[in-house]
Amino acid sequence: MLLTRIKGPRDLDRLSQEELVQLSAEIRSFLVDAVSKTGGHLGPNLGVVELTIALHRVFESPKDRILFDTGHQAYVHKLLTGRQDFAGLRTKGGLSGYPSRAESEHDVIENSHASTVLGWADGLAKANEVLGRADHHVAAVIGDGALTGGMAWEALNNIAAAKDRPLVIVVNDNERSYGPTIGGLANHLATLRTTDGYERFLARGKEILERTPVVGKPLFETLHGAKKGLKDFIAPQGMFEDLGLKYIGPIDGHDIEALESALQRAKRFSGPVIVHCLTQKGRGYTPALEHEADRFHAVGVIHPDTGLPVKTAAASWTSVFADEMVKIGHERPDVVGITAAMLHPVGLNKFAEAFPERIYDVGIAEQHGATSAAGLATGGVHPVFAVYATFLNRAFDQVLMDVALHKCGVTFVLDRAGVTGDDGASHNGMWDMSILQVVPGLRLAAPRDAEQLRAQLREAVEVKDAPTVVRFSKGVVGPAVPAVGRIGGMDVLREPAPEVTRPDVLLVSVGALAPMCLEIADLLDKQGISTTVVDPRWVKPVDEALAPLAERHRVVVTVEDNGRAGGVGSAVSQALRDAGVDVPLRDFGIPQRFLDHALRKEILAEIGLTAPAIARQVTGLVAKLDGRLDSEPAAAVD
Repeated sequence: MLLTRIKGPRDLDRLSQEELVQLSAEIRSFLVDAVSKTGGHLGPNLGVVELTIALHRVFESPKDRILFDTGHQAYVHKLLTGRQDFAGLRTKGGLSGYPSRAESEHDVIENSHASTVLGWADGLAKANEVLGRADHHVAAVIGDGALTGGMAWEALNNIAAAKDRPLVIVVNDNERSYGPTIGGLANHLATLRTTDGYERFLARGKEILERTPVVGKPLFETLHGAKKGLKDFIAPQGMFEDLGLKYIGPIDGHDIEALESALQRAKRFSGPVIVHCLTQKGRGYTPALEHEADRFHAVGVIHPDTGLPVKTAAASWTSVFADEMVKIGHERPDVVGITAAMLHPVGLNKFAEAFPERIYDVGIAEQHGATSAAGLATGGVHPVFAVYATFLNRAFDQVLMDVALHKCGVTFVLDRAGVTGDDGASHNGMWDMSILQVVPGLRLAAPRDAEQLRAQLREAVEVKDAPTVVRFSKGVVGPAVPAVGRIGGMDVLREPAPEVTRPDVLLVSVGALAPMCLEIADLLDKQGISTTVVDPRWVKPVDEALAPLAERHRVVVTVEDNGRAGGVGSAVSQALRDAGVDVPLRDFGIPQRFLDHALRKEILAEIGLTAPAIARQVTGLVAKLDGRLDSEPAAAVD
């Protein structure tokens, strides 16, 4: 096999065009076989095989920087840079599903948040300029979807301002088909437009014509306009050239020879260039091509021959939300849905099918989505903006100043909240309950099970004068956790024995960690430690009944699937201080560090967010209060 002979990018230089075609086929076969066993981003990578090969043949990574927006399409890049063991893809100790600096010097951007690559490319190109590295190049790959993000256009505006700063922008356009008419003529014109000699000719012609009395300047403008009109008729580069960016394309993104020719021309040019490549997502794999929703953008473990899941998926948090949204939609004609290019992943596809006139896909534009939601609410409807928890970070200012300041009734539904695991640091939704604590008037719900998700979603859309947030985890929704009582707005999940006058521990359980908290209480009970377990349901604001309840206990413990800094534990602590309740509090949550990819349960064990680990520490705390810690060791908790 040719693939096993590729230990690094320069090994590609020795291959003929025929061998490169063979290598492309081998890579696709490898990807289907490997990703079907582990899950991952299959369709996007099948679509960029030839493009990635061409990039590594034209540019000299790592001296030249090859950057990938989002990074989910970097599997081929990994294969060509010496990383061909995909057995542990997206698992602890295995390859990351995104670029990773820890893995390779060829990787640069790890954030896996879309529309950022052009900002990175602009900075790296400027650094080359400042340090006099004329022989260093920057090539940034961005998808047509990511170009819907405002950050991309902010970067393009800056990139275009530097006419003589080299930078190659590769637009990976996988939403359009390509035909034979997009061939030699377009490439020929692109060659003419991106040669320094042609630019000098235009500049000289402009200088001469503008010195010509009366007709010179108008004639130049007329000829220039006609030239642009002719080019626009052949290829859709007008938008980019209006920004001052040279344009090459469209190029068949599966023709390595054509790709190399285009990239070489772009590399030689002394300014920013757009190379527009037409690719086919899922190419070479029939099940992906026949998957209308997203062409296998991301898959779980599947049968490689059929593309069907190996296991039938149980009900997920997302599916519970999806079904309840449709029910609410039938009852409430004023409820509309908003998604930022994530219709299926966040579960709004069913709502869109039922109410196509009431769904808005704003593209990868979370900031705009939040502000548009404020407008919708002001106009008399109730928007539900469903977004991954980690992506709401991008719209914080809009949540604060557009939605909350104006007291707009907007509901944000945060999917993938807490530790998500296999997608790595940037996808963990561990920030939302911290950053949203500072938003005046905002109310935040953390449902513990499917029943509570349905109930709290309905409670949220009833609020007309403030933003509401409903957050839930990734994956399978757990079993129902019934309440045994209610104190204020809080559900009581466990009470101590009736004869206990002052229980030892008040355990505040946040969201989906309720089963774990009940297990903690069981372990504490075995140590003779009495525990009350409550679920606040709405964690912001802190329920007024919590402080009086805490005062009747010896210790307060909070457990949350969020960063400890500024999270629910911090809010509860402040509420107790404000109420003058002097009870020790111990908060358990996610440490403020970027977590490596692994299974969710592995990460929770690593950071000590498990029932035995927490019970052990609480036992020690109670023992200290009893004065027993120095005289006798606390019993082991298993």
